Amino acid sequence: MRLNAGYGYLMVTALAWGFNWPVMKLLMLEWPPFTFRILAGGGAILLLLGIARWQGDRLMPPRGQWRRLVVAGFLNVSAWSVVAPLSLFWLDASEAAIIAYTMPVWATMLAWPFLGERPTWQRVAGLVLGLGGVVLLMAGPLASLPAAEVLAKLPGAGLMLLTALMFACGAVFTKRYPVAMPQLPMIAWQLAIGLSPAVVIGLAYETVNWSGITVLGWGCLIYVGGIAQVVAYLSWFGALRRLPASTASIGSLLIPVIGVFSAALVLGEPLGPRQLVSLALTTGGVLLAARG
Repeated sequence: MRLNAGYGYLMVTALAWGFNWPVMKLLMLEWPPFTFRILAGGGAILLLLGIARWQGDRLMPPRGQWRRLVVAGFLNVSAWSVVAPLSLFWLDASEAAIIAYTMPVWATMLAWPFLGERPTWQRVAGLVLGLGGVVLLMAGPLASLPAAEVLAKLPGAGLMLLTALMFACGAVFTKRYPVAMPQLPMIAWQLAIGLSPAVVIGLAYETVNWSGITVLGWGCLIYVGGIAQVVAYLSWFGALRRLPASTASIGSLLIPVIGVFSAALVLGEPLGPRQLVSLALTTGGVLLAARG
């Protein structure tokens, strides 16, 4: 029963974060990249704290938990709120989704030194397959694009790999050093801590054209704040509590699949042989690594 609940949480997380990729791309047509994170995150924090207060949860972290909370917030939230949005200036949403969700491979490898989960040949082979998918995705345009355009994608690819590594570290750290406080205020504090660099950048460098924000822009903002942050993080941490870190990472296999196909449906992004083979290699590698 406990395992079934964990997989249910993983499915909710996969759906929420999978659809978030085309939503973020649409958001960036109307909102500056960090401003929408600040607004969505602020709304999510207020909602979480309001529900926690209504439930009678203690809102402040206990003494001795601040260090864990800061590290977890930086790894779990800053990766997506600060690093990931920048990659979409160079990458399609489908490309970013595939690269980001090499995360389970990194998580299964990191679980050895930090959680005592020794990597097997399946995990090593999965890592090779997963990285092969990323290389194929980024090397594919070499045959048809000028070198300058291919090189122009490298900053985005590097940023998404950094995002994947940070979130993998966050999953392992959360499992190894859980924060001893109720879930709702814990997530609210992680959002507040993880969003702080975005607040600094947004206030310093961005301005908003409020008259240019459409109903679609506001709707996407509500989705990011309510679904991609509140619902998805609640589900993700719920899965981590119930499943081993390496097993929980299996749920993210569905995220690039949903991200690629929803980006093709909503944004009309390319969905050709290169994307499909890359997706198959990456998800196959992660499945193999997670089974090891």
